[in-house]
Amino acid sequence: MEALLPVLKSHPGLSVLVCSLVFRVVHRLLQRLPVPKVVRQDDYRSWKWRNLSVSLVHSLLTGTWALTCVVVWPETLRNIHSYHTSLSYLLVCVSTGYFVQDAGDIILTGHARGSWEFLLHHALVIWCFLYALYTQLYVAGAVIALFVEVNSVTLHLRLMLKLSGAQSSSMYHINKLANLFTYIAFRLSTQFYLTWYIVNNYSWLDHGGYFLITMVVMNIMILVYFYRLLRADFFPHSKSYVGQNGMHNNNSKKFLTKRTRTDQDRD
Repeated sequence: MEALLPVLKSHPGLSVLVCSLVFRVVHRLLQRLPVPKVVRQDDYRSWKWRNLSVSLVHSLLTGTWALTCVVVWPETLRNIHSYHTSLSYLLVCVSTGYFVQDAGDIILTGHARGSWEFLLHHALVIWCFLYALYTQLYVAGAVIALFVEVNSVTLHLRLMLKLSGAQSSSMYHINKLANLFTYIAFRLSTQFYLTWYIVNNYSWLDHGGYFLITMVVMNIMILVYFYRLLRADFFPHSKSYVGQNGMHNNNSKKFLTKRTRTDQDRD
């Protein structure tokens, strides 16, 4: 791994591209897995299912990886600005490659207009992660930011269960509670910690203003998503919100794309 690090650092853009292509291969391989009948019958749901399947793989991989980095190297939490290891740098390369691949998938399949929130999220993440890779600063911050992927696992499962019409299943209700817990413990708490760190150390951080603005935008987005999540899963207004199979009666695309994913990302 130590021998690989100089190669990654000397060609970060190429490293991200390779990782992006790997996720594209994963996308292809996942298409061979069985898909619920209700998903296969609709082109939009089929695309969404494939897209979420890749996102779920990314979340399982990077969420576990990020937590492991912090447990093994606690300095990651304390020195967000300049600390990193070979594994943490590789993690950021891999995750950046995923976000590039996912943004490309959304745009090239013609879903950019309905998924503009995810594209905005991806753009913010990609520029921050690329900055970390090229300058070798804030790599630890990027690793901590990937704690949110623990929550993304339950977010992706939630939407996949909705796509398959399983809102009444016990699995959906269990995941609903797990999703609420991980949203607070891993997404909101992570964003709060990173924002606090930037504000508290703003006077000496490199390009602190850019990162603070980015964090503020991201904080607004995740609070809006949290409100939507609570409203949809715990405080539904009326029965008109849900039609057959638990989908929005008026426009299932709007319902699916507007609900939280992160990445939605992603978040």
